[in-house]
Amino acid sequence: MTAQRRFPASVYRDGDEPDPRFSLANERTFLAWLRTALAMYAGAFALEALALPEAVGWRAAASIVFLVLGTLAAVQAWLGWKATEKSLRAGTPLPGLAVGGILVVGVVVAAALVTIGLYA
Repeated sequence: MTAQRRFPASVYRDGDEPDPRFSLANERTFLAWLRTALAMYAGAFALEALALPEAVGWRAAASIVFLVLGTLAAVQAWLGWKATEKSLRAGTPLPGLAVGGILVVGVVVAAALVTIGLYA
């Protein structure tokens, strides 16, 4: 398959084909980010579906935080995969993790919101 026929062409048009093990590891990382996004969405939906005995506003705020974090994780999956694959093909240093800390802080904030809601 030629580089012009592979998606996305912006990744595959430049550089050399890397060792397949590295591309497959990059794909596994992409899938792990997608699983993280799904877990965040599941957390948001579970908070609303279970209707915990807490203040509705706090629960809704925590659900919104989880939805935003899930969307952020899905965006990180795509952008991270793309940047890493380009780096592998160009033989340049791999990009750093951009949103890992944001997700950790967001989960702590969502847990705090749920906890406050239980005791409010």
